[in-house]
Amino acid sequence: MQALILVGGEATRLRPLTCNMPKAMVPVCNRPFLEHVIGYLGKHDVRDVVLAQGHLPQLMVDYFGDGSRFDSKLTHALEAKPMNTAGAVKNAESFLKGRFYVLNGDIFTDLDISEMLKFHIARRASVTIALTAVDNPTAYGLIETDQNGRVKRFLEKPTPEQVTTNMINAGTYILEPHILNDIPAQTNYSFERQLFPKLLARGEPVYAFVSSGYWIDIGTPEKYFQLHSDLLSGTIRGNNLIEGKKIHIDPGAHLEGQVLLGDKCIISRGARISGPVVMGSGTSIAEDSVIQKSIMWQNVRIGPKVAMDNCLIANDCEFEESSSAEKSVLGDHIRISRNTRLGTNSRIWPVSK
Repeated sequence: MQALILVGGEATRLRPLTCNMPKAMVPVCNRPFLEHVIGYLGKHDVRDVVLAQGHLPQLMVDYFGDGSRFDSKLTHALEAKPMNTAGAVKNAESFLKGRFYVLNGDIFTDLDISEMLKFHIARRASVTIALTAVDNPTAYGLIETDQNGRVKRFLEKPTPEQVTTNMINAGTYILEPHILNDIPAQTNYSFERQLFPKLLARGEPVYAFVSSGYWIDIGTPEKYFQLHSDLLSGTIRGNNLIEGKKIHIDPGAHLEGQVLLGDKCIISRGARISGPVVMGSGTSIAEDSVIQKSIMWQNVRIGPKVAMDNCLIANDCEFEESSSAEKSVLGDHIRISRNTRLGTNSRIWPVSK
């Protein structure tokens, strides 16, 4: 069976990290987010994957190619303009054969899609939508069902007064191929607001599969950091983290907690690293610097006596001697000058490509 991944556009809530790359390419524990998703599909023997993509697609084409490096077959369905969720699937129709999965490309989950498929087939559903429970459902799409799991009503981003359930649309679907006939071609068209309500009104068998597995939307820096913390602590089952090669850690450095290092990382004498911390390949920490609960991408250079706490730092950034940052997010190619202190919750954008 195939899977179509909705890669989507730039994540405005995750800026400045996504100015120069699509969200699907944002590194999670030193691998692109999408690589984790493809690996997850492979565990369910789903290896024929279509990527519906629009924002900066060449980065994904260059990295993933035809998918053979990842034991998968990848097809790139490019969008000339934003098509929304259902419109993107219609745009990829020529690459789809038979029943298929659809996954939102900004969701990290260990949902058992094999069990979801059995559920779908047993109920002879036209569409099956995965559900997950959340504490605050007002930011998502609620789905009400009957006792057999058949969908009764959709409610997108309800007010607190409208909330009748905490079960939300988890962004994973199974679709029968005839459903593609209900999506207009070359049209910005939504699953949640247009297609699904239309199918429900017509009496199509639309079902909901309840999952108790791990689920997180990485659309904000806070959620992005939470995913790393969960991966490093082993909260998410079945995910193996790979330490880099040619790492140098001075005997006089001190590391505690969960620390993941990419290739050719350097940690110098007197540096103190307190996890969860992720260092991308080529990142270096100079003498007597203190790094706590932070994520650094590739080729980040931390000078001597730098203090960093709860920060997300993109590629090729530099912190000069005695600078500091707390709860800050930096895009690519940012230099923080000597003795500079970034205020709490600073956001610094790079120049977009």
